[in-house]
Amino acid sequence: MNNLNAICDAIRQELEQRNSARDQAIALSRQLIRHCSESIRALHRREWDSAESKLEIVKACAIELKAVVSDYPGLYHTGYTQDALKEAAEAHITHAVIRGRALPSFDELGIEGATYLKGLGEAATELRRFILDIMRREDGHSAEAERLLLAMDEIYDQLVTFDFPDALTHGLRRQTDIVRGVLERTRGDLTQSLRQQKLQDALQRLESDLAVDAED
Repeated sequence: MNNLNAICDAIRQELEQRNSARDQAIALSRQLIRHCSESIRALHRREWDSAESKLEIVKACAIELKAVVSDYPGLYHTGYTQDALKEAAEAHITHAVIRGRALPSFDELGIEGATYLKGLGEAATELRRFILDIMRREDGHSAEAERLLLAMDEIYDQLVTFDFPDALTHGLRRQTDIVRGVLERTRGDLTQSLRQQKLQDALQRLESDLAVDAED
């Protein structure tokens, strides 16, 4: 029993280090989520330079978070860390789709595949908001809105193929169901907008024809 104190002191030191890493991870996770929100908000405002600079902050914060938990797999896989990394994936993917760039891979982002897929799903739902903004800005249907709808469709088509237990995908099936609902509503909105636009165009042509007839 002479070494009991030494054993307990070593355990205490290890737990203190782990607890310190946990506190840092929680704080960094909150910061990362905030930076991700700011980056996406800048995208919706079409503040492209600001969105780029904030995305760089997201990258740096994600690297710092992963470094803090690198020695503690339990902390890396815990909810707050993976949620924050999912938000980072969402920010990167949303930015790439809206700006018409190649998607970053999960290896490039340094995150697990399941976390990436959930970020991909959330990015798809974020595109709906941008599509609605386009419809308001341009007063109806547009090729850009169609492009983003197609991106949403492609994301859903991929997500629905991942038929694995939730223990592996961490709730991806539920996220996929959400994407399906958002996709259907967005497609309906765009279809209705296209119909209204065609009707307006037809009415304008009719008015123009009537005006010509009246002059004759």
